[in-house]
Amino acid sequence: MMRNREIQVLLIILTSICLTSTVLAIFFFSLPVALYIFLTKTIFVIVFFYFTKWRYREIEKLSNYLRKITNGDYNLDIRDNVEGELSILKNDIYKVTLMLSEQSSYLQQDKVRLTNAISDISHQLKTPLTSMMVMADLLSHPNLDVAKRKEFTHNIQAQLERIEWLVTSLLKLAKIDADIVQFKKDSVPANVLVQKALQSVLIPMDIKQVSLKVSGDDDVSFLVDLNWTSEALINILKNCIEHTGEGGSISISFVENTLYTELKIQDSGKGILKEDLPYIFKRFYKGKNAGEESVGIGLALSYSIIKSQQGDIEVKSEIGVGTTFLIKFYKQII
Repeated sequence: MMRNREIQVLLIILTSICLTSTVLAIFFFSLPVALYIFLTKTIFVIVFFYFTKWRYREIEKLSNYLRKITNGDYNLDIRDNVEGELSILKNDIYKVTLMLSEQSSYLQQDKVRLTNAISDISHQLKTPLTSMMVMADLLSHPNLDVAKRKEFTHNIQAQLERIEWLVTSLLKLAKIDADIVQFKKDSVPANVLVQKALQSVLIPMDIKQVSLKVSGDDDVSFLVDLNWTSEALINILKNCIEHTGEGGSISISFVENTLYTELKIQDSGKGILKEDLPYIFKRFYKGKNAGEESVGIGLALSYSIIKSQQGDIEVKSEIGVGTTFLIKFYKQII
């Protein structure tokens, strides 16, 4: 404490005042009065000295506490319920500590998620890249017949399209996670939304001869971003088509009430196993009935898009009967 210049100056001033008042008391009054003044002033200086020493000791504790915080130790508790500016300072520092602790925890979670995502992406890209490398090596063989050359070329193109879709979907998910996507809130007629989504899946439906039924009132509308929401529906419809056999059916219906607008997509496919249902919206999760080409990213993207627009999605399924996706967009945040 004595290293502080302000304390040194203050002690010199107090000592000077004490000595000066004592000398003046001897001169104008008597020796006993001067002695009394001297003792009183001395006690005052001593009390002030120890009180200041205590305050500086508390400040030193706070400094040590802050140093520990900078080293990542957020477990200390310095809250003080006593009145006073020092107690208020302790409580404020503790609040900042809690905030820093939460931020550190979030950053750690983000690092874990990033590590897992990179690992998953590497795993997903490894298979098609290895396949393309093998086929490219075979294509360089001069004696390869034309039919095989066409087959390998077609397979490489298919793998490249798969990689492009995967990377694009992951970039979209990353933007949604980073909260940098600005979703519009337009009143979109249900028929317009459904027809826009169906445009991308009509050909695969026709190839598998899957019948389609769309029902709902013309005045039903959604308060959503048309482009992003149609992409969410496309991924759900692709999933339904993938799990529906030839000659199956898909039905789409929509209703509206005072709380929300609901869209129901139902297929007559093979269904989803009960143990897979809680995880089908997890990234890179592939159920036991998933196809070989499935990556496990489409439904996760749909889930993120819908949730980011104050929506909700749930799935019901029965093996051998089919799967139903229920999508609700609430008219206000609940």
